[in-house]
Amino acid sequence: MKLRGLYAITPESTERVAAAVASGALCALQYRCKSASAAQRLQEANALALLCHRHGVPLIVNDDVELALAVDAAGVHLGRDDEDLVAARARLPGRILGASCYDRLELAERAVAAGADYVAFGSVFASPTKPGAARAPLDLFRHDLGVPKVAIGGITLINAAQLVQAGADAVAVITDLFDAPDVAARAREYAKVFAHDITK
Repeated sequence: MKLRGLYAITPESTERVAAAVASGALCALQYRCKSASAAQRLQEANALALLCHRHGVPLIVNDDVELALAVDAAGVHLGRDDEDLVAARARLPGRILGASCYDRLELAERAVAAGADYVAFGSVFASPTKPGAARAPLDLFRHDLGVPKVAIGGITLINAAQLVQAGADAVAVITDLFDAPDVAARAREYAKVFAHDITK
């Protein structure tokens, strides 16, 4: 699959997400919400699925295969405590399957073997969202795994370029995107980081 650029992850409040999706600068949007009820999550995911479809942005649902199928999302992203990747792959024909691989190359190799379409490494920098997360070395992005590699954790416009240079195909961002005064403008600034990279 082609996954290159800014991979936005929703904050707890989705009110500023529309601006990012409409910016034309996202390669994907992940819906991640840990605190809402099942009914609220279904409502929010449905609204985001319609929004993303309108703008041609793949919607990835975090941790929940059932929800992704219910809203006809483009795919699912799973961590180590979520549904088995092989089982998820079987339930998601034709859809995107992403996997969190933290700071471990062997997890990424296993995920690809299980059918993952992309892998995510992180936290690459200190993250306000997950302050206790293991730090992933940039060397992980130099390995050719045959699928896109996504960097996550503490990413800002200031450090994004070094991740692209290290081999990351996409950067997953929450805080530095959605806390910006102008979300759409910040998204387009991230897109420029990839436009200026001539290594790929």
